[in-house]
Amino acid sequence: MLSASWSKPLNATEDWMNGGFGLYIHWPFCQAKCPYCDFNSHVVNSIDHQRWTTAYLSEIDRIADETQGRVLNSVFFGGGTPSMMHPDTVAAIIEKLKSRWSCANDLEITLEANPTSVEAGRFKGYRDGGVSRISMGIQSLRDEPLRLLGRLHSVAEAKQAFDIARKTFDRISFDLIYARQYQTADDWKAELSEALAMSVDHLSLYQLTVEDGTAFGTRFAAGKLPGLPSEDLGAELYEITQEFCEQAGMPAYEVSNHASDMAWSRHNLIYWRYGDYAGIGPGAHGRLTLNNQRMATTTPLAPTEWLKRVEEFGNGEDPRELIKAKDQALEALLMGLRLSEGVSIRRIETIFNGILDPSKLEYLGDLGLISIDQDRLQVSPKGRPVLNGVLRELTA
Repeated sequence: MLSASWSKPLNATEDWMNGGFGLYIHWPFCQAKCPYCDFNSHVVNSIDHQRWTTAYLSEIDRIADETQGRVLNSVFFGGGTPSMMHPDTVAAIIEKLKSRWSCANDLEITLEANPTSVEAGRFKGYRDGGVSRISMGIQSLRDEPLRLLGRLHSVAEAKQAFDIARKTFDRISFDLIYARQYQTADDWKAELSEALAMSVDHLSLYQLTVEDGTAFGTRFAAGKLPGLPSEDLGAELYEITQEFCEQAGMPAYEVSNHASDMAWSRHNLIYWRYGDYAGIGPGAHGRLTLNNQRMATTTPLAPTEWLKRVEEFGNGEDPRELIKAKDQALEALLMGLRLSEGVSIRRIETIFNGILDPSKLEYLGDLGLISIDQDRLQVSPKGRPVLNGVLRELTA
C-alpha cells in the first residue's frame, strides 16, 4: 500500500498532497451498452484512432502546463472499454505524460479491459507501451448471469483472457457483481471461492445497484426485473463477501475493494485520500488545486462535442467550479471514510474547522458504528454495511 503521506500536517491549500496526483483518461467507446451501466459509454460504428490520439496528447500538454513541478503517482485508463484502444494510442499517451511530468518510481498505470479473446490479444502491446496493471471487467464466473447482465463474453473467454493477462502483467485485478438476479447465498459462496482461487491479489466486488437512467432502471420501474435479492439476502451476501475475502488474506481496504498487502489500487487511493487528479476525455471529472484554490473539473459527455472543443479551442473542459472549503472537507470525509484506514481528524479540521460535530461523533460511537483512535476516524465493521447512513448522519 502507499506510504501514510496523509499524516503530514499540511495547510488547506496544500491538502491535495495528502493523496497525491493522478491522471484519469476516459475512453468513451464500448462494443455494447450493458443494461446496468450508468457510466459515460457509447457504441459507434467506427473510430478515428489517430484523431483521438492527437486530442488526448493535446489535453495532456494543456494540463501539464498548469501543473508543472508535480510528481505523477498514477494513471488510469477507464471507460467505456479502454481495451478497444489501439496499443499505439496507449503507448503514445504514456510516452507523452512521462515527458511532461516527473513520475514516481512506483508509477502505476492501469488499463480497464473487457475479457474477450480479441482484446486479450492486445495485452502484450499495452504492456510494451507502459501499462503496469490490468483491471478486468469479468463481472461473473457463470454464463447465465453474464447473459442477464448483458455481457458479450462467456466464462470460458473470461478465463482465457485472464490467463493471458496473468502471464503478461505482474498486477491484475478483476470485477465481480453480486446480489444479482436469482443468486443464492450458496451460489455466491461457490463463485467467490473460485474467484479467490484464481491467484489474484486484488478483487473489486460490487453489489448490483439499479440506477435510474439505465436499462435495468427502466425495467425495474416497470416491474420487469425479477429475482433481485431481498434486503436480508443482500446483507447475507455482503457478510459472505467479507468473511471469505478475509480468510483468503484479501480483506476489504475500501467498501467494495479487497486486496492483499501492497496490492491496493494506487490510483483509486488518490480519489479516496482526496488527492488531485486531472480528468481527460468525454465525461471525465477532476479535482485540481491551482493558485491555492481547489477546482472541480468536468467535460462534455458527448464524444463528438469533447473532440470538437479540443480541436477547435484547445480545451476539452467545461468551465471550472471553485470548491468551497466546507465542501472540500465534506468530500474528503465522504471519500476517506470508505477506506478501512479512515481519515485524519486533524486533516479534515484543517480544511474546514468545525465540520465534525462532537455530538454526532459521540452518538455514532455509542452505536458502535464508528471508532476514533487518536487522530483516526474510522467506520467500524458494524457500520460498514450501513455506511451511507453513517455518512448522512455525519454530514447532515
